[in-house]
Amino acid sequence: MDSSTSSDSDFSGNCAKDMSYSSLQEIPDDILDKSFKLRALSLSHNQLSPCLGPKIAGFKNLIKLDISNNNLSRLSEDFHHLVKLRTLIARNNQLNTEGIGKSLSSLKNLEDINMSGNQFTEIPPCFLKLSRLRYLHMGANQIRELPSQVKELTHLEVLYIGGNQLTEIPAEVGCLTKLNTLALCDNKIHTLPRSLGQLHKLRTLSLHNNRISMLPQEIVSLNLIELSLRNNPLVVRFVKDLVCDPPSLLELAGRSIKVEKIKYDVGDMPQNLHQYLESAKRCVNPKCKGKFHFYYLRF
Repeated sequence: MDSSTSSDSDFSGNCAKDMSYSSLQEIPDDILDKSFKLRALSLSHNQLSPCLGPKIAGFKNLIKLDISNNNLSRLSEDFHHLVKLRTLIARNNQLNTEGIGKSLSSLKNLEDINMSGNQFTEIPPCFLKLSRLRYLHMGANQIRELPSQVKELTHLEVLYIGGNQLTEIPAEVGCLTKLNTLALCDNKIHTLPRSLGQLHKLRTLSLHNNRISMLPQEIVSLNLIELSLRNNPLVVRFVKDLVCDPPSLLELAGRSIKVEKIKYDVGDMPQNLHQYLESAKRCVNPKCKGKFHFYYLRF
């Protein structure tokens, strides 16, 4: 899930350059002459540090840039020259908010940002001004809070923020009505906002490895294809109850009588069994599909 949505196959060979795994410490001069023609450039898995320098300004027609797995700690102000850039992948570096220049907010064509595996403690404010952003991957950082301004990213389809330090999610997430994937796994989240019920296009919701003990009822209305809840108190408690306190044979028999609508009378059985059957109530949870529970327990 946590990956780029584009690939070098989107570009012909004469406008794409892959220089990954080349032990580069800076952008080589020999590709500067071709910089105007390039649409895709991969500089991943090199030794670029601490930034790309002013040479990056020459690649004005770049649509996709991959600078993952380097030692980058900042993106220079020269990035504002990349006005056609749509995809920026900078996974597994040393980047934080201070290292992201404000000029990045001027790249209005950006649709896909992947900054997973860095040192961010917050979503850079300049990202929240990118109105065309569709994919935002910020997994495996140290983000403590998702700002309410995230509601401005109205075109967002994928928000991956797993593997951080989040304890809660703002109600404004419900404004992201184009979301189809929301990954909040591997955090410290206790509760979820009821506004998640507004995400009618959501198909994947990843919540595993958190501290969630209760889900908002509104989630039931979502048309989810995948819901991941493992390793939360909610699931642990459910599994414990299922294993340690299964329904008795008496309860299973009583449910069969009620579900099959078998007729019975007070004279057909001991009074306490009749009272037991009469104590049956249907579960109000629609997911239980009308399962009966019994509340008369004195025998």
